Amino acid sequence: MQIKIHEIKAQDTYILRHNVMWPNKPLDFVKLDNDKDGLHFGLYKNSNLISVVSLFITDHTAQFRKLATKTSEQGNGYASLLLQHIMTTVSKENITTIWCNARVDKVSFYERFGLCKTSKTFTKEHINYIQMEKVITDNI
Repeated sequence: MQIKIHEIKAQDTYILRHNVMWPNKPLDFVKLDNDKDGLHFGLYKNSNLISVVSLFITDHTAQFRKLATKTSEQGNGYASLLLQHIMTTVSKENITTIWCNARVDKVSFYERFGLCKTSKTFTKEHINYIQMEKVITDNI
C-alpha cells in the first residue's frame, strides 16, 4: 500500500467534500468563496484520492477547513496524516495560530493535535460547531 500527500486544485476536493460532509446538499454547498486563495491537499492511497483538507493563510494565522475522508476509509488514520501534514506546513511558515471550526462530535480528534476549544460556537444546518485553535509558540 502506497500513501502520498500532494497539493491539489480546489476543484479536486469537491466530490469528496460533498460525499462525506454534505451529501444531501447540492455540490455548490461545499465550495468556498475563497477556495482560489487556499492551499488544498489530497491524501492518495494507491493513487486513489481518499482524504482532503484545505488551508487558508492570512498574515500570521492559518485556518484549515473541509477535512474529509472517504467514508469507507475513516478510522484508518488518514485524516490524522493530513492534519499532521498541515501542522508541518504551517510550522515552516511564519504562522502563530492555526484554527478550525470543528463539529462538536469531532473535538477530541482535534485535541490530539493540540487544538483547544474556544468560546466561539455556532450551528449550521442543525450541526453544532466550536472554534478550536492552537498557538504555535515556535513561530512567535
